[in-house]
Amino acid sequence: MLRYLIQKEFLQIRRNAFLPRLIVLFPIVIMCVMPWVMQMEVKNIVVDVVDTDHTMESQRLVGQIAASRYFIFGGQRATYAEAMKDIERGRADVILEIRDGRYLIAANAVNGTKGSMGSAYLSQIVAQQTISPASGDVSMPRSATLSQSPVQPSTLMLYNKYQNYKLYMIPALLAIVMMLMTGFLPTLNIVGEKEAGTIEQINVTPVSKWSFILAKLIPYWLIALFVITVCLLLAWLVYDITPAGPVWLIYVLAMLLALFFSSFGLIVSNYSDTMQQAMFVMWFFVVSIMLLSGLFTPTRSMPQWAYLTTYVNPMHYFIDAVRTVFIRGGGLHETGHQLCALSAIGSLMACWAVVSYKKNN
Repeated sequence: MLRYLIQKEFLQIRRNAFLPRLIVLFPIVIMCVMPWVMQMEVKNIVVDVVDTDHTMESQRLVGQIAASRYFIFGGQRATYAEAMKDIERGRADVILEIRDGRYLIAANAVNGTKGSMGSAYLSQIVAQQTISPASGDVSMPRSATLSQSPVQPSTLMLYNKYQNYKLYMIPALLAIVMMLMTGFLPTLNIVGEKEAGTIEQINVTPVSKWSFILAKLIPYWLIALFVITVCLLLAWLVYDITPAGPVWLIYVLAMLLALFFSSFGLIVSNYSDTMQQAMFVMWFFVVSIMLLSGLFTPTRSMPQWAYLTTYVNPMHYFIDAVRTVFIRGGGLHETGHQLCALSAIGSLMACWAVVSYKKNN
């Protein structure tokens, strides 16, 4: 009986004029477009310089700013007020004033991310320019010479050595693709049958609840495997990015996340009467789950009450685990906590999906 129900679902998907194209094109568009635009790296920051010293050091600093790939040199202004007019008109983002050997950095923080990152980049260039190794005096003790030498900090990147933001975002994009493909499609499937009236014909058959729910879930689990395979192939072919850890673990994590979202979609459809109602409810929960998962910002930056929601957020566990496998090369031991959490939450939602489906014999 289950085999025929699954066959019916695939026939419905194939006869739909839109779904097969969506299943193929959606992961391609997500993987080929979004890694280029979903990044927190700030570039093309316009800098105005107010240099009243006109020394060799200040001119060397201006040259370094103009040569940086993060900045666009907006030119030198005679006064700070003149540079501020460029800020107010949107022609500049940061002002660097050099006066009496001192440096003032003023950033337009209307866009908080651009202002903070731009001022941080510029501060690093200024610090590198102003710190020069001190020459030790041979008449001084060795301890005194070392104490006056400036400390030169060095950074060692353990993972993602070249700070490639695409390597950080591709695992998150896998979560977005899984969420949309395995969450919304099952939801619209059952609600569509309710509006078409075909659900009543199934309710009068001797099909059990478990068989009906599994027939709705299994096709989208298989679609999820296909989508993950397409995404991994595109990450390799387009960006030359491959997982540092075992690939099979990514598939296991994807199946557990698919279990949650497909079950959650069926729960929403069981309580919804129209497709519009199901779409609004799903969109409300999906956006909340995505924004509270640490997809774009660190979860530790959230308020304490918001951070507590990550303990029941399956997408947070998935993103954390996939990034561990993809970037750090973690295995089963490093992702055991996330696997257990995803299994528990997915199983709970699957049981709820079966119980909430009301079958009238």
